[in-house]
Amino acid sequence: MARKYSKQASADVERVMKKRKAGTLKNGRSGRKVTSRKQAIAIGLSEARAAGLKVPRKTAKRKTVKKRKAKK
Repeated sequence: MARKYSKQASADVERVMKKRKAGTLKNGRSGRKVTSRKQAIAIGLSEARAAGLKVPRKTAKRKTVKKRKAKK
């Protein structure tokens, strides 16, 4: 089975995680400090995608389906 992520993409995520741990990682729009582990990983993968590295596409969010009431 082939690797899903390139080694360079893994290195990018690792670099971002170290920045988060040091407390210097900032959010893109607001510029706030990132404390969430998941958000840090998302930032690393996003940067890797922008650089054109081998990273799977983002999964599409599922639309919620409303249940229809049965007509009586």
